[in-house]
Amino acid sequence: MAQVNCCLKRIFTVFNIFFAIVGGVIIGLTLLSQIVTNAEGGGNLEGRTTGLIGLYIVGAATMMIAILGAYGAHKESKVSLIVFLVCMVIGSLLMLRVGVPAAIARPELEGVLEEKFRQFLPLDKASEEAQDMANSLQLHLHCCGLFSYTDWEDSIPDTCTCTPIVEDDCKAIHLTELYRYRTKSIYSKPCFPIIMRYVHMVADILLGVVFFLAALALLGMILSSIMIHQMRHPNRAVVLLNIPTIFSSPPPKYQELNNPPPPY
Repeated sequence: MAQVNCCLKRIFTVFNIFFAIVGGVIIGLTLLSQIVTNAEGGGNLEGRTTGLIGLYIVGAATMMIAILGAYGAHKESKVSLIVFLVCMVIGSLLMLRVGVPAAIARPELEGVLEEKFRQFLPLDKASEEAQDMANSLQLHLHCCGLFSYTDWEDSIPDTCTCTPIVEDDCKAIHLTELYRYRTKSIYSKPCFPIIMRYVHMVADILLGVVFFLAALALLGMILSSIMIHQMRHPNRAVVLLNIPTIFSSPPPKYQELNNPPPPY
């Protein structure tokens, strides 16, 4: 005999299917990110491997927990549902532990990155690694310098060169080389504002994913708790809301008795 409401089992099963799809999407996006970064030469970025491994673990754990919850609902296994509930509690706490400090620190992100990037100035005297990074940004984002083209002083590289026929956002500058003036057309926009636009977009997406997973974990906690409660008390009668007796009409204080007369 089934101990859990059939409608609740269906809702919980659909929830776990959706939860498994979320885990698969996380794994797919991580794999796509790994392929793209390898193709663009970002395989040696600091912290890249750790981040990819972490996303793979999150995606795989999400799918495994979803399968566990679906199995517990189908078989009405109390042990599986309890393990699922514990995982949901831990997952929601972890998501909030990561998401709340990240949301608080988001307004300070631009200042931290600006301070770090200004350590590379001037770019023409920076390390070769920093110059390669700046040249790559300028080539792909069509910008010049981190904060201004003057970051390169008078050694502006060819990655800043802008062709007015192809690009609309160009400007001409005057350079001094061997006591001679020459004009060079470069990209008018610096790279840092463009970088920050992408950083803010990625940060907002990550925050949305974290809080979305926290909300899913909370919903899973509620559904699994109800199912476990029904399995522990399968025969409990439904308690209906009754109107208090103080609002009902009081019984009569007396009742007139009409006794028939005795027979003669």
